[in-house]
Amino acid sequence: MNPIPACCTPLDDHWPLPDALPGTVFLSTRFEPKLLEASDFQRCAVPPPASIQRSVAKRQAEFLAGRLCARSALQRLEGLDFIPAIGEDRAPVWPGHISGSITHSTGHAAAIVGHKAQWRGLGMDLENLLSLERAERLAGEILTPDEMQRMAAGPREQIAQWVTLTFSAKESLFKALYPIVRKRFYFEHAEVVEWSDSGFLRLRLLTDLSSEWCYGKELEGQFAVNEGQLLSLVAVGA
Repeated sequence: MNPIPACCTPLDDHWPLPDALPGTVFLSTRFEPKLLEASDFQRCAVPPPASIQRSVAKRQAEFLAGRLCARSALQRLEGLDFIPAIGEDRAPVWPGHISGSITHSTGHAAAIVGHKAQWRGLGMDLENLLSLERAERLAGEILTPDEMQRMAAGPREQIAQWVTLTFSAKESLFKALYPIVRKRFYFEHAEVVEWSDSGFLRLRLLTDLSSEWCYGKELEGQFAVNEGQLLSLVAVGA
């Protein structure tokens, strides 16, 4: 068993979303940057990259928390003792036969892993719920014109969740598809077509990423809101 530093709570395998994904392992932890000690990386056998060593305590704590979740998830999945490095493209580098995703927001980190034979892509994103004022300010940067119309047609009290969800879902979509297509795309290249109060959503690509992942292709995702944070997940089955 790997030690858990004082800055992190014990790893939790509670599945937080509407539908569990068969064959995956999900782990999360809460972290407190003020409790991080310089020796925690060495004690937990998580070598910090140079960029992390130079960063503030918050960034160090979220990196450590996310990597602890990822390593333990890989150990549970198939006994692998492996810590994803940071790739040149800033994405985590997973073993060749593994799909995975790491996410963190204020005080909370999580990771999900599965075999590529079952899940070609896994993308997960955690965000703090935006305030209404901030959501209205950022909407034009995150939403497509069609999404803006759909937002305007709905009740104003849903705007904060709608914008947060759209941001998070597009981040999850990118994390799920980028390892497959190896091509960057941005907020304007996808739209949330619909979402339900039960935690399901549908996304549509608005650009050609490959012959398979082309304009109009739709994917499903899921999300949950808990304690002021929204977690979304997009999974691409094999």
